[in-house]
Parts: sequence; structure tokens; C-alpha cells
Amino acid sequence: MSATLCSTPTSSTRLKSQEMEDAPASRPGTSDSMGNGDEEKSIQGHREGESPPAHPDFPEGSARGWFTAIGGALVGMCTFGNAQSFGVYQDYYTRISLTEKSPSAISWIGSIQLGLLFGLGLFSGTLFDKGYFRATVISGSVLFLFSSFMLSLVEPHNYYQNLLAQGIGMGLGMGLLLLPSLSVVSHYFRRRRSLAMGIVITGGALGAVVYPILLNKVFAKERFGFKWGVRFVAFIDLFLLVLANLFMKPRLLVPPRKKASIDYRKIAGDVPYLFLLAGFFCGFWGIFIPFFYLQLFSKLHGVNPSFLDWAAPSFGRFFPNFLADKYGPLNILIPSGFITGSLVWVLLGVSSIAGMAIFAVLYGFFSGAYLTLSTASVASFSTSPTLDDMGLRIGIACFFMGLAVLTGNPIAGALVHAPEYFWWRPLLFSCISTILGTVFITIARQGMVKRKGLQRV
Repeated sequence: MSATLCSTPTSSTRLKSQEMEDAPASRPGTSDSMGNGDEEKSIQGHREGESPPAHPDFPEGSARGWFTAIGGALVGMCTFGNAQSFGVYQDYYTRISLTEKSPSAISWIGSIQLGLLFGLGLFSGTLFDKGYFRATVISGSVLFLFSSFMLSLVEPHNYYQNLLAQGIGMGLGMGLLLLPSLSVVSHYFRRRRSLAMGIVITGGALGAVVYPILLNKVFAKERFGFKWGVRFVAFIDLFLLVLANLFMKPRLLVPPRKKASIDYRKIAGDVPYLFLLAGFFCGFWGIFIPFFYLQLFSKLHGVNPSFLDWAAPSFGRFFPNFLADKYGPLNILIPSGFITGSLVWVLLGVSSIAGMAIFAVLYGFFSGAYLTLSTASVASFSTSPTLDDMGLRIGIACFFMGLAVLTGNPIAGALVHAPEYFWWRPLLFSCISTILGTVFITIARQGMVKRKGLQRV
């Protein structure tokens, strides 16, 4: 996520400390994933004639650090939890409140939300780097909550009100919230960073369990309906974001050291990195389609979808971080991508509750691993000894992810062609794009293996 995220999945930002005036920046989800070999190269690459920089002290296991990680998880629950619950809204809008609109037009609401969640990370990350963590997170919280309550006031058959409140307003708030909340955890953890980031990322998966169940139950009750379903979620988010803003606190507030100049031509000519970008674009083009359309698919096939999100894959957002530290993020991401793409095509043969449950568990686990490790894998492609190009590389990757999720789901909605519902079309699109993206990432990995002479990338 970066979802997944530039998040999403893990993100990067520079630690700010006087002790790090000449030290390479540590970034969440990246320095651990790079391993000791890359850190040694970074130190060896320090300016000639100067002593190697010392790593700053990290208060591993401090109460403030764990509270910050918990606060990040609460933000993840509000942001990614809501974004991954859009399948409930897609189903409700298509069948009830926006029947005059095609599934493709409706999916633009969720796609814009996801696109801003990823794409705005470059802007919010820059604000975080400049020391505006508190202002950025509070602003994002206010905008997100205001838009959430405005969504509850939208009347049926007012498409552009839904688009403005849910797509643009909530999306902007999510984009301001997520990356700083992920990045601040890196101030407190080094050795246990995988565990801390796993806690943060699992918050989003927990939201994808709780919110769809709540929304489905409340939408179905005449005395409450859509308006109160949205309000119940908004009140939960209000409570969680108040706690998150109280819990999270940046530890290192001193402006970062002066960056070395970045060779933009070198990045533009980095062939393995370009294959990685192509892989991310294709992968994110198709990977969210089941999240958007699974509930509608289930109902139209006579399967009660109310249980589906109980199978949400919190474990798939948590466990892969540990494997990535040991084997390398690309080595875990690639098999996860191939399995995820293959599972999409299997969905065509599912027609029972048991089959749908198995699909939801497996797809959620492997797609969760793919989303979690996407931005972490960018660490392997840095060519700067002091990692000064890391932020730019991750920012570029986030842009391509955001562009893909912005367009992929509307394309799927057009391919399904309601009211005929040719499901094989969007599922084939999702399957091919996810597998093709993983092929590109595999080519990128081979380039990095050849460059570094290591299999662990």
C-alpha cells in the first residue's frame, strides 16, 4: 500500500538527528530489509577522509515507541480499512442508490480515493521531512473526518456528491495521514522495526474486517440504512484518530543533514528500476479489482457475502515482513504476486460459500504480502551510498502505483458491462496484469542480483 502501501504498504523518510549529520538516512521498512551488506556499503561510501558515521541510538521497546506504533495502526485502520471496504459501497451504489450509473463510473469514487492515498504520499512525506508531522496529521484527520460525515448526508442518485465527499475529500485526508504515520515509527525502532511496522500495517487489515461487517449489517436495517452506517464508521474513526494523534509523537525533530545532489539521469537510466516501475504499475492495475467487486460478484451468484470479510488477511500483512528481513523483499514479493494473479482466475469457478471463503482467505493473504512488500523492495534499487535517492525513488514508485489504482478499477467496471455482467473480462484483466507485473519485477530482480552479486534482494 504504500498500501500497501507507500505505505502500503512501508514508506521511507529521513531520520532527523544531530547525531546523523553525516549518517545515511534510515527509512521505515527499508534499512532492515536491505540487510547488513547494504548498510556496510553505505558506510564505506561515506566521504573519503571522514570516519564512518555511527548509527543513532534507538529506544527499542520504549513505551513511547510502542504507543507510536499503536497510533500508526489506528491510522492504518481508518485509512486502508476504509479504502479496502469500498467493495461494500460498490455493491450498494450499483444495486440501490446509484442505479443510473455504470459500475465503471461508480468505481471511480473508490479509485480516486485509492489514487490519492498513494499519490499524495510524496507530498505528505516531504512535509514530514521538513518537521511538519503534527500539522500534517491533524490536517489530514480533520479533512478525512469532515468528508466522512459529509458522505452520510449525501442523498441517493447524487453521484458527484459521493465523488466529492468519498473520493476526493476522504482520499486527500488519507493521503495526508498515512505516510507520516508510518514514517514516524522509524524514529523508535531499528532491530524490531519489522515487528513495529507489522503492527502498523495490520491495522489496515483489521479495518478491512470490521468496517465491511458493520456497514453490511447497518445498510440492511431500514431504521438506520446508509446514512447511519456511514456515521457509525465516522464516529469510530473520530475516536481512533483522536487516540492516534495523542499516541504518536516524533522523537527526532532536528532538520536533516544537507542532501547530496541526486543524479536524475542515473535514475532515469536504471534499467532494473524501470522494470520495477512497470511491474508495480501492472500489478496495482489489477490487484484491487477483487477488493472492489467481490461482494457484488457474490450477491449476483447467490452467495451471501456477509461473512467474506471475516476472512480478511491480517496475517498476510504481518508475517511477510519477517520473511523479507531474512530472504529479501523481492524474493517474497515475486511468488506472492504469481499466486495472487493465479487466484483471480480461480474465482470464476467459485459458486459456494465454502469456495468463496477459501478464495477470500488465500487471496487476502497473498495480495496482502504483495502490497506490504512493494515499497520496501525499492530499497534494493538505491545507488546512492548515503541513500539520498531513496525518497525520490519511492516517490516515483508511489506515483505509478497511484496512477494504476486510479484507472484499473474503472477499466474493470467497463469490462464487466452491467447489467449483463461478463465477469470473465475483468477477472482476466486482473489476472493478466498482476502476473505480467510480477514478470517485470522478476526481470528487475535479476538485474539487481547481477548488479550486487547477491541472491538476497
